[in-house]
Amino acid sequence: MKLLSKAVVVAALALPGAVSAQALQCSVPASLPRPHPDLASDKQPQRVRPITGYTLALTWAPEYCHGNSNDPAKSFQCGGGNRFGFTLHGLWPDGVGQEWPQYCAATPLLSPELIKQHVCATPSPQLLQHEWAKHGTCMGITPDAYFARSNGLYGKLRYPDMDRLSRRPLTAGQLASAFAVANPGVPASAVRVTANKKGWLDELWLCLDKSFAYTRCVAGSGGLANADSVKVWRGRRF
Repeated sequence: MKLLSKAVVVAALALPGAVSAQALQCSVPASLPRPHPDLASDKQPQRVRPITGYTLALTWAPEYCHGNSNDPAKSFQCGGGNRFGFTLHGLWPDGVGQEWPQYCAATPLLSPELIKQHVCATPSPQLLQHEWAKHGTCMGITPDAYFARSNGLYGKLRYPDMDRLSRRPLTAGQLASAFAVANPGVPASAVRVTANKKGWLDELWLCLDKSFAYTRCVAGSGGLANADSVKVWRGRRF
């Protein structure tokens, strides 16, 4: 999707079945807030570890904005005329257990041009900086290559009818299966569903191998059990 300053990107909302739109509506302003440096810390230390695979993390924006609509720092995503469905949280290199690589190298701030190019996929300049600093620096590639890879994967995804799914009892396994049906080549076993403490859909975590092919998630790597109930907050999306 080509992004233009002050241009409005609108996806058709009435498509039946799987929906291809990533941003339902996204207007990129002439200027965006500059991120601040994102660095390793005592709580988030530098870890240089071998990469065993990857996780592509998608955030369900209606639920995220339900809890952040009054936060000025979240106004690009949750205020004004912008509307999002699933947004791209990031592409995370995996390791063994809790020993995934992170903050592998010091890095300068991302350029405003790169941020504008990807902010309709990841609608936060600070989150873009964080994803590159924490995860992208461990992949041995440039920021442009990192976001090209993550957005290339994200841009090919399709989504089940979330409106329909939100209106009936739903389990994590059923949501994973519906996502797999909308995306041939992504098995349901490659989809982890996460929810907040109240049981509302938070994110989907898609498991990939080292060649970026979707693969069965490792047991115990997080997410709800298939039989667990999950609710979908619709918000302003539909």
